[in-house]
Amino acid sequence: MVQCLAPAPVPTAPDNGGHVADATRDIERIYSTPDVVAKLRRLADALESGTSFRIQIAGERFRVPARAEFSIEHERGDGEEEVEFQLKWKLDDSDDDDDDEKVV
Repeated sequence: MVQCLAPAPVPTAPDNGGHVADATRDIERIYSTPDVVAKLRRLADALESGTSFRIQIAGERFRVPARAEFSIEHERGDGEEEVEFQLKWKLDDSDDDDDDEKVV
């Protein structure tokens, strides 16, 4: 099994403009190796081509924009090690475009 960490906004009640308001979300989900491979392959393709992509994590689908910053973190302590791949970006109204894109 591979661990996929995914902080992302969670939709809540619609605001006056018909858009969904965002609430804080910080989850950790364990995925099978084939599922992680599919997600990482799509991520690699998007990073390489400089495009955004849609992804579903723990039942929530959202867009990772091309402008997202990618970082890799390594932690060691208490007899274990951890590597985190992280994408981070500021929320923007244009992130909700292109809902027809394939989701992984």
